Amino acid sequence: MDTTTEIIQQSAEESVEQVQTQVNEFVAFFHEHIPDVISFGMRVLIAFLIFAVGRIFIRWIQNKINRSLKKNNADTGIMQFTDSFLKAALYIILFLIIAANLGIEISSISMLFASAGVGISLSLQQTLSNLAGGVLILLLKPFVVGDYIIEDTNKDEGTVKEIQTFYTKLTTVDNRTIVIPNGILANNSLTNVTAKAERQLDLRIGISYDSDLKKAKHLLEDMLKNIPSIIKDESLYVFVDSLGESAVILGIRGWVKTDEYWTTRWDLLENIKLTFDQEGIVIPYNQLTVHLKENQSQ
Repeated sequence: MDTTTEIIQQSAEESVEQVQTQVNEFVAFFHEHIPDVISFGMRVLIAFLIFAVGRIFIRWIQNKINRSLKKNNADTGIMQFTDSFLKAALYIILFLIIAANLGIEISSISMLFASAGVGISLSLQQTLSNLAGGVLILLLKPFVVGDYIIEDTNKDEGTVKEIQTFYTKLTTVDNRTIVIPNGILANNSLTNVTAKAERQLDLRIGISYDSDLKKAKHLLEDMLKNIPSIIKDESLYVFVDSLGESAVILGIRGWVKTDEYWTTRWDLLENIKLTFDQEGIVIPYNQLTVHLKENQSQ
């Protein structure tokens, strides 16, 4: 029994000694590295302060440059592009300053980018293409903020709201936002619907062969003359465009202000339908007529 008690006491003493040894080692390690921990903590705190002050400084520079561009009546697209490009460049500089403050050598970052140069250049190829596309859009001005454009390849269309560093934002007529990379807009064909102040209204209306052709043309001419938004100084045309299989196709041409195009088109189409119904002019639709021939033997 005494032997067992001695063994237990000896094991307990050894455990206590091990714990004390580990505690002493931890305390010694902590005391030894306290300066490093405090130094790193101070660097992190300073990094947060640099970031906070840097953000305020970047916003101040952006506001300063935007006010200067507005004062000189700069194009809205140039202002948006300059603002986004400047913001990206200043934040890159800010993060490099923070990295240097945390003890990360800028030369090491440069060597890392240099060693991965090929991979980075390939991955950034599309980004650089979009950046170059944005510069070309601002220089050549195929469109500006406020224009209604149609991107001919993918048929995306809408009003230009923002021209950023790498992409352009469009707003559709049903208030959706379309984001298109600048490289696509610079390298593909597009249609600028609102580039001109006036736009031609060109419609095709079919009437039946049994309807009075001259009366239909006269009604259409009166409608064109009585719609206020149609420009009377420009030539107005009502003509027979073609003779279809089941209808005589009449053409209508006039000029309207670009921003009144759609409302004028909708109003004119409605007036044509109501007036033709009232005056007995038939607008045919696809139908199948079957003629039965009597059996002469009966």
